[in-house]
Amino acid sequence: MRYERMTQLFDLALELVASRRGLTMAEVQALLGVSRRTAERQLQALDQAFGMVEDVDSGSRRKRWRLQAPALRQLVRVSAEELAELTLAAESLDRAGLGERAATVRALATKLRAVQRGDGSSQAADGVDAELEALMRTEGTALRPGPRHQLAPGVLALLRHCIRHQRVVAFDYLAQASGRRRRRRVQPYGVLTGNRAFLVAREARLAGKSGDGLRLWRLGNVENAAATDETFERDAEFDLARYARQSFGTFQERPANVVLRFSGSAVRDAKGFVFHPEQTVQPHEDGTLTVRFRAGGIDEMCWHLVTWGDQVVVEQPLRLRRRLAEMCAALAAHHGAAKSRGAGGR
Repeated sequence: MRYERMTQLFDLALELVASRRGLTMAEVQALLGVSRRTAERQLQALDQAFGMVEDVDSGSRRKRWRLQAPALRQLVRVSAEELAELTLAAESLDRAGLGERAATVRALATKLRAVQRGDGSSQAADGVDAELEALMRTEGTALRPGPRHQLAPGVLALLRHCIRHQRVVAFDYLAQASGRRRRRRVQPYGVLTGNRAFLVAREARLAGKSGDGLRLWRLGNVENAAATDETFERDAEFDLARYARQSFGTFQERPANVVLRFSGSAVRDAKGFVFHPEQTVQPHEDGTLTVRFRAGGIDEMCWHLVTWGDQVVVEQPLRLRRRLAEMCAALAAHHGAAKSRGAGGR
């Protein structure tokens, strides 16, 4: 128990050193899973040990605490498991076409190893390197089907700069529907990543017109991007996380209340599946499971629901059920016609 408390105290010290804004008392309680009184005692213990626990002026009534203890950094050790997670994360980013982000993660891993060697613990670092090699021989990332669009070099760094400084960015964009490439000028608001990477932006020529005008631009279709000298006023009410939650996947359209009922062997998988960040899950006495959420992106929902076969029923909305039936009927007709023509052999 004493060792557990010591570990807990050390973890708190790391969090206080790492936090720029400092932690509130409520955040300290949540981190340690303790009462307010115990959290106060832990902060007092850290102050006695390091003498540099300080109040941070947060501009609000809630106090924040931070720890200024450079010596503590010398006690931090990076494990082989942590480095392995960074390596696997970089591989996943590479497979998603996000090479720049993969390079950033690898650079972070390299810096952590360099810091560990630079503090005089080279023997320990050699042991971590050997353990890391052994781990990487036994772990990997499963390959999944999906888009693999490589982004143009430097495009992410450029977009981040333009987003931070509210600069209009210009690029050549390949439209999916027409296959034509046109020069576009947009006001960038954020980047969303998933199976594909998207820029959330408004065309500069639509600024000030009715509607927010924000749309998603596939970064894999962007070429010759460049920052312009033109600046724009960012909508202070825009929230990227809220914008992303409006859709199923990345399709942005009018949200609908979605109700799905799963049965059979799909129930177990559906219980642990995240269809939407704000979903609710309700099990029933008959063994079925209902999942509810609100989002747009009817076509993308249909593409996903096909993978659940006949073990899911769309209860709401009606337009989702009809669209799914249309898609399945079209697929059946297409493949039935191909079979009657003798296509595909055995």
